[in-house]
Amino acid sequence: MIVKLIYPITLITSRFGILKGKILPHHFIKMKREGIKIVMITAYTYYQALIADAAGVDGILVGDSLGMVIMGYQSTLPVTLPQIVHHLKAVLNARPKALVVADMPFLSYEVSRDEAVRNAGKLIKLGADAVKVEGGTEIIDKVEAMIKAGIPVMGHIGLNPQRYLQLGGYKLRGKTVDDALKIIEDAKALEEVGVFSIVIEFTVAEVAKKVTEIVKIPTICIGSGPYCDGQVLVFHDLLGINPNPPPFAKVYVNGFELFKEAIKKYVSEVRQNVFPEEKHYYRMPKEEYNKFNALLKEKLKRFKHS
Repeated sequence: MIVKLIYPITLITSRFGILKGKILPHHFIKMKREGIKIVMITAYTYYQALIADAAGVDGILVGDSLGMVIMGYQSTLPVTLPQIVHHLKAVLNARPKALVVADMPFLSYEVSRDEAVRNAGKLIKLGADAVKVEGGTEIIDKVEAMIKAGIPVMGHIGLNPQRYLQLGGYKLRGKTVDDALKIIEDAKALEEVGVFSIVIEFTVAEVAKKVTEIVKIPTICIGSGPYCDGQVLVFHDLLGINPNPPPFAKVYVNGFELFKEAIKKYVSEVRQNVFPEEKHYYRMPKEEYNKFNALLKEKLKRFKHS
């Protein structure tokens, strides 16, 4: 009986990070209070998540940006919930310490409160620590329903790529007074229903700064200046794998050229018979080979006469 009681307690403490240091939504709020900058990156595969976690990021976003950087779509609109599920599973297999946030793709939460809860719940049941949704006051009832169901939600204001058609393109937000006030209104509405953090995308720095000062929950910028509580970048932009990154993304290494040169070298070495070298393959023991060769000769004679 004692053994049966100990096992669930160990499982629970490990799951909630007490023993393993797993980062959960409330840690983001704590980091804002303590003035510690939050660092996030997107990831879509097992090895991307493994690398990002080893580098010490606080959060991994399985973003609908996979539509553009993995699938090659022109926007995030074609991304489906099953695609998010597929990549979420890969990221979770890395067992990251970082908070794992799953993006909710276009039309997976806007239709109704019930559908929003059901779809967000699928992602949480798979192992996501939270979900992210784009929008403000126009989706506030869906966000409230998800939070009431026990699902941690990260908001996303400013430029909403899922609404780029309605916005007239990927335009900088907050340049006018009316737009700036709308962004503030969205932030406050999301905070009031209980989101634990807000992404502010491609918004003028002054407005992002005001949002950060006004709300008690952390703000995470992408292309919105230095005044937020944290930053997030797309994996392929940061590593230079995307040859045409957005202007607000800092490229830390030219991954496209780095990988291209490595593959060109591989092509050259195979064609020149330089690769593989002796260390890249295995040989049969000499006695076995001699035995095999003798038997093979006999078999080949029989094949010739059959």
